[in-house]
Amino acid sequence: MITRTSLSERLAGPVSLARSALVAIALAGLLAASLALAADTTGAAAPPAGKVNINQASVEQISYLPRIGAKVAARVVDYRKTHGQFSRAEDLMEVKGIGEKLFLTLKPYVAVSGPTTLAAKVRLGSSPSRKREAASPADAKPPSKSAPASVPAGKGR
Repeated sequence: MITRTSLSERLAGPVSLARSALVAIALAGLLAASLALAADTTGAAAPPAGKVNINQASVEQISYLPRIGAKVAARVVDYRKTHGQFSRAEDLMEVKGIGEKLFLTLKPYVAVSGPTTLAAKVRLGSSPSRKREAASPADAKPPSKSAPASVPAGKGR
């Protein structure tokens, strides 16, 4: 005898419980993955810790900027003494050693007015293209030396 069963009656069996458990596990996994992804993206782009007023900062304070050492910082101060105050942050590119690419790195940390609030050197992580092949000289292996093909091994050596 053929009986008609509703969809809910078909899903109410033991197979339905297994499906429900699988769906619940999949949803829990998706939730955990999305929370982990959200945690990774929140720490990735930290705002600058402060600004350096390039019109008032000392050589030491300017050297707090990322990728700026004492020599370039001294050039910034010398440029400011010779040409007067910077009217805009982009004028920093007039200083020898600061090009457009470096300026784009510095821009979030540079100001032409207000107090200097950056209190420590900004260290930026290295990009994948800047990684060195050998981490230290101890890791580097010298190329192996082999005897020239024209001299038999063991003769005169």
